[in-house]
This record gives sequence, structure tokens and C-alpha cells, in this order.
Amino acid sequence: MYLSGGMMMMKNVRLSVMGWVMVWWWWGSCMGRFVVEKNSLRVTSPESIRGIYECALGNFGVPQYGGSMSGSVVYPKANQKACKNFEDFDISFRSRVSGLPTFVLVDRGDCYFTLKAWNAQRAGAATILVADNRPEPLITMDAPEDETADAEYLQNITIPSALLSRSLGSAIKTAIDQGEPVRISLDWREALPHPNDRVAYELWTNSNDECGSKCDAQIRFLKRFKGAAQILEKGGYTRFTPHYITWYCPEAFLASRQCKSQCINGGRYCAPDPEQDFSRGYNGRDVIIQNLRQACFFRVMNESGKPWIWWDYVTDFAIRCPMKHEKYNKQCADQVIRSLVGVDVNKIDKCIGDIEANTENPVLRDEQEAQVGKGSRGDVTILPTIVINNRQYRGKLERSAVLKALCSGFRETTEPPICLTEDIETNECLQNNGGCWEDKTTNITACRDTFRGRVCQCPIVQGVKFLGDGYTHCEASGALRCGINNGGCWKHTQMGRTYSACRDDHSKGCKCPPGFKGDGLKNCEDVNECEEKTACQCRGCKCKNTWGSYECSCSGSLLYIREHDICISKDARGDVSWGVIWIILMGLGAAALGAYTVYKYRIRTYMDSEIRAIMAQYMPLDNHPNTQPSSQLEL
Repeated sequence: MYLSGGMMMMKNVRLSVMGWVMVWWWWGSCMGRFVVEKNSLRVTSPESIRGIYECALGNFGVPQYGGSMSGSVVYPKANQKACKNFEDFDISFRSRVSGLPTFVLVDRGDCYFTLKAWNAQRAGAATILVADNRPEPLITMDAPEDETADAEYLQNITIPSALLSRSLGSAIKTAIDQGEPVRISLDWREALPHPNDRVAYELWTNSNDECGSKCDAQIRFLKRFKGAAQILEKGGYTRFTPHYITWYCPEAFLASRQCKSQCINGGRYCAPDPEQDFSRGYNGRDVIIQNLRQACFFRVMNESGKPWIWWDYVTDFAIRCPMKHEKYNKQCADQVIRSLVGVDVNKIDKCIGDIEANTENPVLRDEQEAQVGKGSRGDVTILPTIVINNRQYRGKLERSAVLKALCSGFRETTEPPICLTEDIETNECLQNNGGCWEDKTTNITACRDTFRGRVCQCPIVQGVKFLGDGYTHCEASGALRCGINNGGCWKHTQMGRTYSACRDDHSKGCKCPPGFKGDGLKNCEDVNECEEKTACQCRGCKCKNTWGSYECSCSGSLLYIREHDICISKDARGDVSWGVIWIILMGLGAAALGAYTVYKYRIRTYMDSEIRAIMAQYMPLDNHPNTQPSSQLEL
């Protein structure tokens, strides 16, 4: 539950003269479910209380989402509830040069949590820890209502805050009383889940601009955060959804004037009176209608693939259609909508539907259902509320604070560029290259800056992938690796010749080229083939070493054949050549003669077989001499 200095923040809307009260729509028979957002607290000393504990995030100040902070705990001897200015007690918590930040431990009670934080911050504290005074589960510390305290200082609180259980607070106090230094580390890196490379977040807001400093802070946030939100949404880094809280009118008051003036659709959807005065100004009905219009605007633009234009509409509406100028109406809203390119007013009016009908409105019905917490997210109970990756954000409604929380929701190394700017995070690669591998020659590094810190990861440069542990070694690999710093291999040019130990036909590794020896990385030395007698060892050869090779010559008219490491006579070489030619010619002649002989033999064999076949047709006449032709027998 939300508490402010021990007082409940969930107040009922003021009673009217007729006793009419607005309640949360789901509080018909049971209370809403509220989830306290927590983070990790590690006590590193003394040994007696060393361990990891839970603490509850305060809903003010600036929690260091995605980061961590270590400090030394101080429990003041005076003003232990921090309800007064520490300067009045001559107490300062400002850290010494090169010293640890100071975490101030104070007791709960007597004043608002925010006042305790403000007094601690003004005294130089880096963080305020509030020790609970009750044996109860952790609760969320919240800011006070505007009408119960001066709210001007609330926007100036920048230090993180955390509520500790009574048992842990007592243990820390005992250790300090015994003179033992207490060291604590607060860790916000896992305060928000970061499952993938896209963050889903919601903003539960209201179009009302007459609710005092909270409304002013909300409008100021919308204007300042719009640019970052649109960059993230256009780049596909985030999935944003705005929401609007609604109430319903109790059945017993449906016929009352107050219910009719604050609700639409037969009392199903209501909003509190902006001025908390039913007799003047705008009423809750006007607010719920504008909320519905803004929700429909987002639906229409989301369907068109341009959800980021919602930010333009709500900021322009706040500027051009304020309640104080009596322009908080449909006419002014339509003018704003028409000024935005590509927006169809008729589609938005169709989405709004009939607000006078005694039926459910699909858009507002969905909003009411979304108010109920699901999974790890609790019910949405106050305005404004930001939900990031299904966890409610705790802290100041300010651009850099919210952006840090969003950036902590990305999986490491997938953060968009806006999360790596100087005003959002510290680039740890700038100092000693983050302790990662680096090639200063080509300015290639394995250090990759992230929102949470840095990772040492061998890079991919110009399509070439580097392999290694990222800390002490990264080596280029693949077919194109020799194009980047020669693949990290040895390379040298001398006397117009260039030799390299990098070979593109090898995916990795360095090997000295022929004529050199060495590790191939930093050193390849010329091999003296003459001294080592690895070449030019034939009879009559003269060897001369050159850089990367050798020269071999023969005496007289002899010619050196490098492939066979031999010297031969130039004439002998000519005789040998002609001999080879004659052998080839004779071989061709013999082959031709043999072919001709075979050809003649086959022709003769074929002719003999043909003649025999013809003669065989007449052979029967010779075998029967008495036989005569039939024409002769008839004479």
C-alpha cells in the first residue's frame, strides 16, 4: 500500500453535501491488490549482519535504475527522524574527497517521507534509508497530497530512497553504536525486468490540468519527454500505451445530480471534479470525455502505424485548450486534431461512441480492466503511474529519471543510442578502455558501452568477425580478415617487395611466407637459403641470398633449372628439345601407319564378305544340272 509519513495516500474523493462519494470501480466487494516494488540491498560489513536484504523503493526522488551505489551508513545522533533541517544541529553528511558516499539512516514517523529525504539531501546525503518502526511487511513511501503539505520541494528531491524493515534497521543501529563501520550497496540493476531488445511501457495519465502541482508536473513531463518517447517509438525500441483511470458511480447515487455531472454512460465511467467544487468550472464528466477522446486518438493512430503522434496531440491540447482559458472542450480538441497531418476526426468520434447511452463503452471498459494488476504488476491506484515491462516505476516524474528506468528495461547491448548519451549514463569504455582488448593501430576495441556498464566482446568490423575472449585477445577471422590491419599478422615492404604473413585462404592464424621464418604475428625473419643449404646446392651452382628469396647462377654457358636445382648446357638443352620433337613426330607417323593398315584390312575383309554373299545366291544352279527353266519344259 502507499503511505506518506505513516498516513494513507489513497483518500476518498471529497464528500458532496449529499454524501455522494466516488470509489474505485473494482472495490465492490474486495480491496485492490497493491504490489510494493523492491530492490536489492547488500550489507558488506560488519560480518555480523553481512548479507542481502530487500528494501522498498520510494515513489519520489531518482532511483538509479540500471545502476548501483555503495556507501557508508550514518545514523545521526540528533534529529534522528529527519523532520527538521540538519543545519540546525550543525550536522553535515557531505562526503570527503575520495570518500564513500554517505547513506543516512533515519527513523520513520512524525513527518512525511519526502520531508525526511529533502532534509537529508540538503545536508549532503547521497541516499536516505528509512527504518520502519513497525513489524510489518515493506510498504511504498509516497509523496503527500498537495493540500496537506508544501509541494514545491518535492520536484527538487534527487537522491534515491529506500524503506528498511524494522529488524534490519535495528541491526544497523546496533552495529553503529558498537563502533563498527556499516557499508551498504544498493543495486537497482534488477529492479526492472529486461527480457529482450524492446521495452513495453504504459503511462497512466489524465487530461485534467486543474489538480495543482501534480497536474503541472505531469504536463511538464509530457512536454519534456515527448522527443525521447517519439525517438524510441519510431525506432521500434519501445511499445508505448497510454491509459486513463476511471471510477464508477455507486448504484445508490445513479440518479443524483453529482453522479450525472461526473459520469457518462449511465454512471459506468466517472472522474472526480477538477476543482473539487460541483458549483463552478468544469466537472468530472468533461474530464472523462476528454480522457476518452485521447484514448481513442491513440487507438486510431496506433492502427495507422503512427502511435507516436499521441504525444503531439496531448501536449498541443494542454497548451491550446487549458481549463483556465475555458477551452477545455470538443471544439478546441478537434482544432488540435485537424492541425495534425493524417488524422481523421470522424474515426475518433466513431471510436468515442454515444456517451449518453446507458451501455458499456468498449474503450473505457478496457481501461477499467487494465487497471487491475496482472502477474507481478499491482493495481494502478494513483495518477500519474508509469509501468515498465509490467513493473510499476517508482521515482520522480522527470525526463532523465524515467528515461533511465526505460533504458534499464533493455537487455544489455541492445539499448538504443539515446540510452548511451552523457546525460543518461557514464561511458565506462573511456577509462582504460574498460579493461578490454584494444588494437590502438586501427582503433578497434572489444569494449562495448552499455547502460548498465560495459561488456568486453570481440567486435565485427567491415564484415570481419574478431574471435577471442574480449579481454586479452581478439583475432580477425574469415576470408576478408587480411583487409583489416593485415589480419593482425606481420607485414613488411623492402626493396619494392611486400611480404605478408596473412593469407586470405585461411580463416585465422598467421604464417610467415616462403623464404621467412618466425611467429607470423610480430616477426618474420629472412631465411638464408645459401647458408642453410636448402637451395642452389647443385654442382657448379653459385648461391646468393636475397630478402625473402635467393639467386642461383651457373658457371660458363650452363643454365640453372630452379625446379630441379640443376645446371645444364644450353646446347644440350636444345638437342634434348629436338630429340623430343623427333620422337613425337616418329610416334605420330607410326600411329598413322598403323591406323592405315587397320583400315585396309577392314576394307578388304568387308569386300570379301560382300562378294561371298552375292555368289551364294547362284550356287544352287551348279549343284542341280538336270533342272531346266519352266519355259523350256513347255515346248
